[in-house]
Amino acid sequence: MNRTTLSLIAGATALAAVTGFASLNAPAASGDNTAKAATQQPVERTSLLCPQPSTSEIANTSYTSYTPVTQGAADSGKAELEAAAVESADSTSGKKTGKKTVKPALKPAEPGKPATGDGSGAEPPALVGTAEGKFAPGWTVQETTAVAAGTGRGLLGTNCAAPDTEFWFPGVSTATGRTDYVHLTNPDDSAAVVDVEMYGKDGTLKSTVGDGITVQPHASEPILLSTLASGQQTDLTVHVTVRSGRVGAAVQALDDKIGGDWLAASTDPAGSLVMPGIPKDATAVRLVAFAPGDQDADLKVRLASPSGLITPAGNETLHVKAGMTAAADLGDVTRGEAGSLVLTSTGTSAPVVAALQVVRGKGSKQEMAFIPATSPVGARATVADNSSKGTTLALSAPGQSAQVKVTASAGSEGGTAATKTYTIKGGTTQDVDAPVPAGLKGTYALTVEPVSGGPVYASRTLASAQEGVPGFTIQTLPDDRGTVAVPEADQDLSVLLKK
Repeated sequence: MNRTTLSLIAGATALAAVTGFASLNAPAASGDNTAKAATQQPVERTSLLCPQPSTSEIANTSYTSYTPVTQGAADSGKAELEAAAVESADSTSGKKTGKKTVKPALKPAEPGKPATGDGSGAEPPALVGTAEGKFAPGWTVQETTAVAAGTGRGLLGTNCAAPDTEFWFPGVSTATGRTDYVHLTNPDDSAAVVDVEMYGKDGTLKSTVGDGITVQPHASEPILLSTLASGQQTDLTVHVTVRSGRVGAAVQALDDKIGGDWLAASTDPAGSLVMPGIPKDATAVRLVAFAPGDQDADLKVRLASPSGLITPAGNETLHVKAGMTAAADLGDVTRGEAGSLVLTSTGTSAPVVAALQVVRGKGSKQEMAFIPATSPVGARATVADNSSKGTTLALSAPGQSAQVKVTASAGSEGGTAATKTYTIKGGTTQDVDAPVPAGLKGTYALTVEPVSGGPVYASRTLASAQEGVPGFTIQTLPDDRGTVAVPEADQDLSVLLKK
């Protein structure tokens, strides 16, 4: 029995260090010979999945890979991005296309230096990425696509995401003029079975088409959401759950009039949520929220501005019925200043998920992007594909004041890393003057590390005007999963094993 217990402890510790997805808690200490508190160790293996960027013949896609330097990481390792097999866009047809032989989009560089690659061409595939050893801790890949014209024209960007078994996407739509796809990518050697459910203003949209979708090994499948249920609705929430295996999931939202972008998954349902980094010049902001439990949620709506928390006039609260999607138009809520939306429960702490649809520009020169509710930066957050112009870093401390260190990496083609430290007052959001590498050539990465104080939320905006259209895309900055909690055991485990 003692040998079995010891094997379980060793196995769990090894699993956490290798996968980087588990967080293990040591037993509570009750004496001098019990297990010590968990320590943070660099992950040894990471997986990232990039959705198929676009099927437009005039789309130009670039990839940027970056691994921050992490103390204690391995001395060797490797990282690669391989093409996934592309399945039919119509999940009901049963037709599949074979895997294409495609040159890797890029070759990741040594930690501390970004690497760039070109994914343009005829129907570029989704990518399945793995990193091991020194390349794994905090590995980040950015996919950025510029589409000059047509449905979804503009700048579309997403951080390639780790596989998981559950995703929430408030903010999708099947309304006239919108074409939304959920992209499912399977990184493993066995098929994944996935359910896709949609919830509107009146609850669940009845459909069996989204049940039991099979995603083949190392393959990707884009599913047109309007094929999963009849009727058109402006505000919907998509729930992706995996019966077996795991997948990466992201929603590509394309609009005939206001462009398009990627909608990343909201953070897990919670009673309080933060959506950081609404652009100063946003002309329209729409909040979409969903309560997945069996209780209604009453939310206080506030904006963390540069001067403090304020309540938007006419949108002080939002009532979200259980199992239903609710929405509110906030207009130009930032009024020329940096801002982050903060939702808190006013009564019961019923959990919710939420996202913002943000529009810049006017008339025929509009472009949209999304800001899903996100988790705090944590120990460190990383974002790639920054340039000396067109990059805005937003930092928000909705609770206590916080001190934050921001580091700009070396450039992909040259330049020297630079670091700045900022103090963000409690209840505020600041668009900071982020550091830029000296002698920059190419693109660079930013890492954000809280130094002291309360939780910090962050996002990065990329902007690039095309023919008068203010193209932009926003990526939130949750923890980059560079380390994992591993319980540290004393040399003498006899006391623990006897309990």
